[in-house]
Amino acid sequence: MDHLTPRQIVAELDKYVIGQRDAKRAVAIALRNRWRRQKLPSELRDEVAPKNIIMIGPTGVGKTEIARRLARLADAPFLKVEASKYTEVGYVGRDVESMIRDLTDLAVNLVKGERARGVEDRAAELAEERLLDLLLPAARPVPPGFEPATLPPVQETREKFRKMLREGVLEDRVVELELRDKAFPMMEIFPGAGMGQMDINLQEMLGNLLPGRVKRRRVKVREARRLLHQEEAGKLIDMDEVVAEAVRRVENAGIVFLDEIDKIAGRERTLGPDVSREGVQRDLLPIVEGSTVPTKYGMVRTDHILFIAAGAFHAAKPSDLIPELQGRFPLRVELQPLTRGDFVRILTEPESALTKQYTALLQTEGVTLDFTKDALEEIATIATGVNEATENIGARRLYTIMERLLDEVSFEAPHLPGVRVEINAAYVRDRLQELVRNEDLSRYIL
Repeated sequence: MDHLTPRQIVAELDKYVIGQRDAKRAVAIALRNRWRRQKLPSELRDEVAPKNIIMIGPTGVGKTEIARRLARLADAPFLKVEASKYTEVGYVGRDVESMIRDLTDLAVNLVKGERARGVEDRAAELAEERLLDLLLPAARPVPPGFEPATLPPVQETREKFRKMLREGVLEDRVVELELRDKAFPMMEIFPGAGMGQMDINLQEMLGNLLPGRVKRRRVKVREARRLLHQEEAGKLIDMDEVVAEAVRRVENAGIVFLDEIDKIAGRERTLGPDVSREGVQRDLLPIVEGSTVPTKYGMVRTDHILFIAAGAFHAAKPSDLIPELQGRFPLRVELQPLTRGDFVRILTEPESALTKQYTALLQTEGVTLDFTKDALEEIATIATGVNEATENIGARRLYTIMERLLDEVSFEAPHLPGVRVEINAAYVRDRLQELVRNEDLSRYIL
């Protein structure tokens, strides 16, 4: 993140999301401000709060993708939650603070993975030595009266086995492993009111109380190498350092994406399933404002976590949120509905464009797909028309259309090695036009 300017961040997001420049600029500035904050004196650093963002726009225009790619750019802990899940009927137990606990769990796994990659070479060496110990019997003590020089050269044999091991000659040989097994009977607790706040990690507690057992397994060398590598990597990683770094990242770089925030906007006038909407807003308020949340890794402060909220706001508007929560989302950006031209660009320009994905998938079967320009324009026209005639689900409509379009090729691909299939406008019309023409049928299929 240190080397990325807002302009470079927007350029990176352009590789995956088409259009929506205002939203990209807003998140780029928010990300750069995090770097700027770290350069401030400590007494001022704590006073600079993140400028949380509300993205307003219909489904399928890139709201989630922008936030997800932003987190990946910053290598930051990222969690996506549906705000509406907290309004479910009969909802008790998993309180709003659970999102911070989940974010911390993700951060610990993220840092642990980084540390594991850092010790990968050393773990591989140790795993190899343990494999050699399993493949070769332990050296026996020298009997009285024998000179060591008359015994077989154990080290020389070990090196021969090492060479065979690295060349893959011994991959199918079976060895017996001894691995630590902390498993114990599963216990399920049904949380009641307030249990979510207790955050008792029974599995970890019982794991510390019960003695670790040694489990014997007979596996092939290729599987033994993987298991031993994992075990040795775990021994080389200092979990106290991992947890400390993870908590630091959550507090200073964490991103929470609150989707469907419009579903909790508004004040209830009648009793019903949504009676908890305003209550959820009030529960969210201290988390977004800045509070301390207990987790199994210690206390985590939310003062500098970046919250990005999103919603279509068809039936509600941001001003329907309670005033206190509105004040914690000072930035609001509107994402535009996708046009026919946007669909053409979505099909070709992103690094993971749908046409590239399908081409790569079928290439594994030896089938070559060739999309012509007029085919892409025809697909975009159909997607636009179906969105207008039915529900506008944005770019997600392309997934359905592409699956219908390539249904036959995908099914027959194993029997068509070496075949080149040209997808042109006529091919698209031949397979989709009837569905598009029959509006009732397109509502179910497209």
